[in-house]
Amino acid sequence: MAQAEIGLIGLGTMGAALAMNIAEKGFPIAVWNRTTEVTHRFAAQAGDLAPRVIPTDSLQALVQAITPPRAIILMVPAGQAVDDQLQALAPLLDADDLVIDAGNADFHDTNRRAAAGLPFRFLGMGVSGGEEGARHGPAIMGGGDAADWDRVAHVMTAISAKADDGTPCAARMGDAGAGHFVKMVHNGIEYADMQMIAEAYGLMRDGLTLEAPAISDIFADWNRGTLSSYLIEISAKVTAARDPHTGAAMPDVILDRAGQKGTGRWTAIEAQHLSAPIPVIEAAVMARNVSARLDERQAGQARFGAAPGAVDLTPDDLEQALIAGKILCYAQGFTMIAGASERFGWTLDLPEIARVWRAGCIIRSTMLNDMADALADDPARNLIMAPFFADLIEGALPGLRRVVSQGIAAGHALPALASGLMWFDMMRTARGTANMIQAQRDFFGAHGFQRLDGIDDPHGPWGSAT
Repeated sequence: MAQAEIGLIGLGTMGAALAMNIAEKGFPIAVWNRTTEVTHRFAAQAGDLAPRVIPTDSLQALVQAITPPRAIILMVPAGQAVDDQLQALAPLLDADDLVIDAGNADFHDTNRRAAAGLPFRFLGMGVSGGEEGARHGPAIMGGGDAADWDRVAHVMTAISAKADDGTPCAARMGDAGAGHFVKMVHNGIEYADMQMIAEAYGLMRDGLTLEAPAISDIFADWNRGTLSSYLIEISAKVTAARDPHTGAAMPDVILDRAGQKGTGRWTAIEAQHLSAPIPVIEAAVMARNVSARLDERQAGQARFGAAPGAVDLTPDDLEQALIAGKILCYAQGFTMIAGASERFGWTLDLPEIARVWRAGCIIRSTMLNDMADALADDPARNLIMAPFFADLIEGALPGLRRVVSQGIAAGHALPALASGLMWFDMMRTARGTANMIQAQRDFFGAHGFQRLDGIDDPHGPWGSAT
């Protein structure tokens, strides 16, 4: 007999946490995992929530346990596994049943699935916050028909994180793959935010020769100010932690080779298709790729010199650099989202996206409150031109210039911070150097150009190149 209000397939780390969150918020949930033992172990460990958890041993049993019209969340690996699961569900579901892909799907796949004529309703949903967020309140970015979102919105808003003003951090972004697209850009910004923090950490460790506890204190101090955010908060905690095996500072025993699951790379690739400049995110993706080349980096140091040298910087310089870098990175991300909104006809609501990101997700920060206000005031304006952020950038820019110039001069790798500064300098230069590029293109390919004086003569006097 149907008892559950919603179902969930896939009891891995994220799926199990999300299912517990749903049950805790009062919604009976049916669960199924391909490995039956995992399903029953999850139900046995549900504790006080066990009465609202219905374990099932087959897809058929899962479907039968959910009150029609059914809603089923997929928490399975992105890619073929999602297609396989949709195919397996097809003969079991009715036309008005709803399947929600809540994994880290490529938004192109979500677009394809939404247009594939599935024999049931379909939503793509980005979920951010890691295991802790899934369990206690993630940021949720839905994509699909408004009527389908409305059917499950009461569940999604209930389980989502809540901003300081009590607003649920869950909303429908737009049609088809819009939710997964916004989640993808979120993850790209996450890569960039983490990289800039790592660069500041490296300058403190190698340029100022500070020990991890002192670095932790600086991060903790920054978290009480403009940089207040989840990533700064955990940076203070990881630099304060001690290795239980050796007693050393925990970061000092970790190999400097960063992993990635691909969403940051997707952001960089999609930005090129949209002609959206996001150099800070691209630099962060590049830095992770370079970090993986450990043997080559060791050979490079052996050939070209030892570690970077000292810098004459203060924690305030570094704080200001991160403030400026963060604004520049987010401005690039929101501009990319605006470009996708136009390209795909999604009418993405930029201030709403900023509001959804205020809590629950990895990039949550105090600054997003002001970003939401600035975007609401003028969504078409680049964030760096909003008065509040223009003033912040002007105040922080000298620190960013000192950090980048001294760091580079001393041999420190600062790809994200330097990329942000270079982008800003291009954005504040009314007449740049692309006229030379246009002249070159016309010289070798007769591509033509526009003239400053309005004369209708789109080619130079050099004639056809051979």
